[in-house]
Amino acid sequence: MPGRRTILSSKEINEENRRPKINMNEKQHVVMFSGGVGSYCAARRVVEAYCADSVKLLFADTLIEDEDLYRFLNEAATHLGAELCVIKDGRDPWAVFRDERFIGNTRVDICSRVLKRELLDKWVKEHYGPEEVVCYIGVDWTEAHRYDRLAPRKLPYIYKAPMCDDPYISKPEMMAILATDGIRPPRLYDLGFAHNNCGGFCVKAGHATFKRLLEKLPERYAYHEKQEESLRQHIGKDVAIMKDRRGGESRPMTMREFRERLTTEDLQIDLFDIGGCGCAID
Repeated sequence: MPGRRTILSSKEINEENRRPKINMNEKQHVVMFSGGVGSYCAARRVVEAYCADSVKLLFADTLIEDEDLYRFLNEAATHLGAELCVIKDGRDPWAVFRDERFIGNTRVDICSRVLKRELLDKWVKEHYGPEEVVCYIGVDWTEAHRYDRLAPRKLPYIYKAPMCDDPYISKPEMMAILATDGIRPPRLYDLGFAHNNCGGFCVKAGHATFKRLLEKLPERYAYHEKQEESLRQHIGKDVAIMKDRRGGESRPMTMREFRERLTTEDLQIDLFDIGGCGCAID
């Protein structure tokens, strides 16, 4: 693994931001700020490299976020000294599914497309021309393939992934940076979730994540279960987020059925089936 650079302290970051920057006014820097530790560390590297006044942290709110995410966003923005911009479509994923008469699943995440990707792209294009801005995403070196797919699609806008660059650090090391900066990690991480988006819920999540949602946040699971059943009735089709692939065949499996099987049967699931969508990327 390549050598590590020294992580700047809060005081050093503030001192660095006051120093003149070469060509600092030529570009604006927009970080797609998901509310996760990866996008925080990406934003931190951007702030280290450029004046914080030229950095914006852009967050697209799906309206089903965990309450603690907003605390984290504000603490992170305050620490970094960058402007936090929160945008929203006004609908949550279930409203999008109802309007489209389609329930998102592991193959088609229309919620992410409408509430994240299209919304973020629209905001950037409304505020900047391609020559005025550089955009950043929070994927790290373990997911470099996602960045490789994204960058060509976004041209002529330039997108970068700071955490794909040297020094390459791990998720635990990113969490240690949060501790160094005096910022408490989002609580979903403490509950064992792999991400801090959509309150731990995701239509592209695997069975292990849905099991964790049921165990750790049962009221939230119940809410999504109710929404799924309501939408099934609205559409009038046997559709669901999850799939049952027992016996070599695939059929829809509702959140209700999944819950009942977990509580009444010795249901064996793949504990590594985390899943999850790419939100603003894939």
